Amino acid sequence: MSGPVIVSVGASPVGESELTGRDLFSIALAEAFEDLPNPAEITDALYVGNQSEAYEHQIMYGTLLAEWAGLRHTPAERVEGCAAAGALALRHAVRDVRSGECDVALACGVEKMTAGGTAGATDALSAAFDRALEQRSGITAPSQYALLAKRYCHETGASEADFARIAVKNHRNATANPRAQYRSAIDVDTVLDSEYVARPLKLFDCAPVSDGAAVVVVASEEVAETLTEESETARVTGVGAGTNNLAVADRDLTFVEGAHRAAGQAYEEAGIDAEDVDVAEVHDAFTVCEPLLAEAVGFAPRGAGVESALDPGERSADWTDVEVSTSGGLKARGHPIGATGLYQAIEAYEQLTDGAGDRQVEDANRALLVNEGGVADAVTVAHVLEAT
Repeated sequence: MSGPVIVSVGASPVGESELTGRDLFSIALAEAFEDLPNPAEITDALYVGNQSEAYEHQIMYGTLLAEWAGLRHTPAERVEGCAAAGALALRHAVRDVRSGECDVALACGVEKMTAGGTAGATDALSAAFDRALEQRSGITAPSQYALLAKRYCHETGASEADFARIAVKNHRNATANPRAQYRSAIDVDTVLDSEYVARPLKLFDCAPVSDGAAVVVVASEEVAETLTEESETARVTGVGAGTNNLAVADRDLTFVEGAHRAAGQAYEEAGIDAEDVDVAEVHDAFTVCEPLLAEAVGFAPRGAGVESALDPGERSADWTDVEVSTSGGLKARGHPIGATGLYQAIEAYEQLTDGAGDRQVEDANRALLVNEGGVADAVTVAHVLEAT
């Protein structure tokens, strides 16, 4: 049985675009296959992460993008898990290659969020909440995460300034990311002086509405050897996934159990522990997510997750040395919902193949990706990637 290897990646820049979703995908596909054979010559399956048909009134994204890639008659399907859709697409591609069913599978993601405007995006995202218990009360994504943030501050003593420092760190990282939506640095005062969206979260605590598409090419070891140099590949050594209750009220607000379990599965498959991870991309749709996930996956002790904003040498003794969200995260790189998990994979791939430019982490050998859908851990997917 061949292990799954990422041999190439491609993405459109993240931001507000006049292009359609399929055109954004074409940009990502062209980059991913720039040094590879034509997709039709090697691709056995295609999976597309896509959050909502509301933005472009389009379903059947698997068929559409297979057609756009010249893959007529190739098995293709859309994968939905709200903001975890991209990571689920990657999980399916990895499983196909791992099982021997496919030699090459494409994990794709696309979202054209700006087509619906802020109101349309708010409405589309609310569809991920429990209809009977949450949607009918008018709850929005920011208000849901504000509940988590408020409770986290109550239990740990964290402050709005702690969340602000996370936003500052991620904007700083994004300045070196050519794909990022926001490539300008900010300071703590900028965050704290911005308007409240839902207390205690302010405008700069929230990821933007974004357009983007991403492609990750997953191949067997044998086929990977024929496509590219080993130094230009990254191995997927661990995968984990799980769900929790859909309604936030039915969960522990300050412990993301789904991420804890998903990361634990991925660690076990990869034969590593949290302290072995050098770089991590975590799902910071709101700044409170970063400390919650850092604690859930074992990087930080409970209550100390906000120290992710600090350099590793400045953190508490029980923290690992991991660098968190070197891409700028969802907060500053941007968050085109269905593609986000694949933008995470692209950052890890570039870090592990020494292709991250000015944001390169020295001696980066292992990466963890954590992509969640719904609020916090309604569904969570984790991947461990390793340098070859």
